Amino acid sequence: MHRRVWKCLVIVVVAALFSASCGTGAAQGRITLTVATFSEFGYDELIPEYEAAHPGIRVVQERTGQGGPYHDQLFTRLGAGSGLGDVVAVEEGHLSDVLAQARLFNDLTEIGPADVKADRWLDWKYQAGRARNGALIGYGTDIGPLAMCYRRDLLDAAGLPSDPESVKSLFATWDSYFAAGDTFHARTGKAWFDSDSQIFNAMQNQLPTGYFDTDDRLVIDTEPAIRHNWDAVTAAGARGQSAGLTAFSTDWDAGFAAGAFATKTCPSWMLGVIKAKAGADNAGKWAVTDAFPGGGGNWGGSYLAVPKQSKHPREAAELAAWLTAPQQQIRAFAKTGNFPSQTAALDSPELLGTVDAYFGGTRTGELFAARARQVGKAQYKGPGDGRIQENVMAPALHAVEQGEPPEQGWQQAVEGARRIAR
Repeated sequence: MHRRVWKCLVIVVVAALFSASCGTGAAQGRITLTVATFSEFGYDELIPEYEAAHPGIRVVQERTGQGGPYHDQLFTRLGAGSGLGDVVAVEEGHLSDVLAQARLFNDLTEIGPADVKADRWLDWKYQAGRARNGALIGYGTDIGPLAMCYRRDLLDAAGLPSDPESVKSLFATWDSYFAAGDTFHARTGKAWFDSDSQIFNAMQNQLPTGYFDTDDRLVIDTEPAIRHNWDAVTAAGARGQSAGLTAFSTDWDAGFAAGAFATKTCPSWMLGVIKAKAGADNAGKWAVTDAFPGGGGNWGGSYLAVPKQSKHPREAAELAAWLTAPQQQIRAFAKTGNFPSQTAALDSPELLGTVDAYFGGTRTGELFAARARQVGKAQYKGPGDGRIQENVMAPALHAVEQGEPPEQGWQQAVEGARRIAR
């Protein structure tokens, strides 16, 4: 009897251990996906919702403050084979570096959900995420269609047009913009814009190609339009139009609150920056108009890509597809101001009805949807384009603002770009 009882007890214990082991295995078998982003993508509330709808998935978001250090880390870790995440954000200024290493990323047309088609996005946004071999490397998140923001009260004080319709004539072309800047400075003694580099970057983004041609040859010193933009901006700065403030510095932040400049190149995401930096005391003083010198363009926006180092590429692609669906991007826009790149989002009453009291009750959703549809084709950027803009052009232009001769600053820029292009 005792032997039979003991055998039964052993069976019960073994069964219990097996059951506990299976339970632990199920918990440990839950897939963890890491989403690596920089700055604010508006995913904090979306991720728990995705987890609730996908019980077998746990999502961890790793967020870095600034895009430059984030992308440096991304490429370093990809090169070392260690990876940064299952889903990684890529800012459009660094997209060319990712496309140049397309072999390290999954083709989302192969591993992504079958119902995610190209027509989800504006065509120029979708096409910019494709590598030379046709592979889709990234699902588009947001975009940065360009408009112009300005201080209504400062233009009034200078006797210039200031309502959103009449002011458009000042921002029709770069010639008219700089001419208005001369008038403004002559009448007030104040700066027209924040920095040479911010204006130059907007002008540069309007060219068909960036610092490289479509064969990835550096063209900074052979493309006349780049030098023309340099000369126009540095000349305007020398005439007193630039406040000489380095973007995203503490002085630049303070400049918004103090009214240190009258106009600001304004991709859609800049509205949130202005409100944060200028503060509540300046509500209603800032305005935004549906106009931009030279017709506009795009500045900013990102993609979500899935590196081949991910152990769960199909699950990662499904998460990336969900995060970039119109309904999620509209919610991200409501939280962060990141403007959607999805066609259904641009037609949604929720987005089109967005009104921003800070900017005088402007229908900002409708305004930027119109600006987005005016972008015909994304600029081609070769490998290193973003690094040239951030690490070469911006410092060279700032040096000119600090007194360096424009020709010397130009040579500094050319030499710096050549080092990156090697």
